[in-house]
Amino acid sequence: MSEQVEYIVVGAGSAGCVLANRLSADGRNKVLLLEAGPKDNYLWIHIPIGYGKTMFHKAYNWGFYTDPEANMKDRRIYWPRGRGLGGSSSINGLIFIRGQREDYDHWAQLGNTGWDWNSILPYFIKSEHNSRGASATHGGSGPLWSSDIVEKNELMEAIIRGASELGVPRTNDFNGGDQEGVGYFQLFTHNGWRISSAVAYLKPAKGRSNLRIETDAQATGLIMQGKRAVGVRYIQNGVVKEARAAREVILSAGALQSPQLLQLSGIGPVPLLQRHGIDVVHDLPGVGRNLQDHLQFRLMFRVSKPITTNDDLRSLAGQARIGLKWLMKGTGPLGIGINQGGLFTRVLPGSTSPDIQFHFSTLSADMAGGKPHDWSGCTFSVCQLRPESRGVVDIKSADPLEPPSMRPNYLAAETDRICAVESIKYARRLAATDALKDYIAGEYKPGALVQSDDEILDFARGNGATIFHPSGTCKMGSDPMAVTDARLRVHGIDGLRVVDCSIMPTLVSGNTHAPAVMIAEKASDMILADSKESSMAA
Repeated sequence: MSEQVEYIVVGAGSAGCVLANRLSADGRNKVLLLEAGPKDNYLWIHIPIGYGKTMFHKAYNWGFYTDPEANMKDRRIYWPRGRGLGGSSSINGLIFIRGQREDYDHWAQLGNTGWDWNSILPYFIKSEHNSRGASATHGGSGPLWSSDIVEKNELMEAIIRGASELGVPRTNDFNGGDQEGVGYFQLFTHNGWRISSAVAYLKPAKGRSNLRIETDAQATGLIMQGKRAVGVRYIQNGVVKEARAAREVILSAGALQSPQLLQLSGIGPVPLLQRHGIDVVHDLPGVGRNLQDHLQFRLMFRVSKPITTNDDLRSLAGQARIGLKWLMKGTGPLGIGINQGGLFTRVLPGSTSPDIQFHFSTLSADMAGGKPHDWSGCTFSVCQLRPESRGVVDIKSADPLEPPSMRPNYLAAETDRICAVESIKYARRLAATDALKDYIAGEYKPGALVQSDDEILDFARGNGATIFHPSGTCKMGSDPMAVTDARLRVHGIDGLRVVDCSIMPTLVSGNTHAPAVMIAEKASDMILADSKESSMAA
């Protein structure tokens, strides 16, 4: 016999943990949270530099790969996604970025009422516990800690001075309204520990009698009654189970698996469903379309002084030193993770706000999360903020345990190719500034042989990789390709919403964890308001 609750939330990631907390807060609604992965009791999840330990971890990372990318030399590109409580917020780079005011105003201009900057800012503030305290644009008492990097870094300070030579001002807040600038990131940490969505939202709620959290429980499809979602089928420890929702099922499985679950359940493009023998419940052609991601290019440099994280990690004495520093003060490389600072600026003609973002790391490795080089090194990672290329996520079969086909279609748009070349050239100009001449000993990648625009683009095709922000595959809107409305209800289906980064009509200008939390905070209010209105009408 299947269990009955008011709400089922599928996915305990950045958004799902928020929903589980907020929907169960008043004690009246029974909420079931289903997570395919394990509990978050692996120590390296909680230590910021553990990013390197979880990048390829089979239990805590889905370890997806794209299909061969025609524009990227037919490479299959590794797409890590969090698996377990906290989802990708348990394995990400911890960086607090909201995006630009213009991103959200654009969503509203597309017809998504209530998603303009002024409307969503209160939800960012509500979620936030900033180490600097409350202000007009920041929260000081929310669940999600964002903290300053306390210690200044010699190499990062030189990078900031170098950027000023290129006309980019120093900033201490990328999230205060004007994103343009260079400076240190704030991180989702507190006292040297990672603050994932699971830590921020689930930990204080897990003792509630009306909230049940099931781990190792992979959803395989929706239970439908006509055009209404009434429950979820899932597999737990090899046993097929069912759960029923009296009010709503909410998909928060992310931009890859939320559309996969819709398609498996007969909601999506008819030709795709028919090809895999799935009964069509509702023709919704936009499911799995509009895939967007930030494509990063990692330029690596040899550093002339032994001041990098590579140096700290190279010897047992160095490892012991940074370990002791973290234990005593919660600071140092273990308490920061990989990237210390960022830069937002413009390289495309006509851009009125930043169109590229840098992540600066005092560490270098041949691949993100890989073994650091045995020499002093640093990385300038740069990405285009608002790519024009669009991709697709499609099921490969009716088997819910088979990963979907992921085709990001990187660099398909001419603007994206131009931006790739210009952003790499900008990184080189930054490395060549007077401020960095005593620090940069030479360029490791792309290297001196890569000079012409064609050679730079060839490097981008052969080395570009995700910066882990897939979005847009269940976009909200009212056009024929929209999947949800502005209240995140799936078009044509009752009792079903999508609440995660897949609802973004266009990708935000920066890292996606803070926006995912904001989306879930706003969705929670909408869900509870709609429930109250429905009860009063009845």
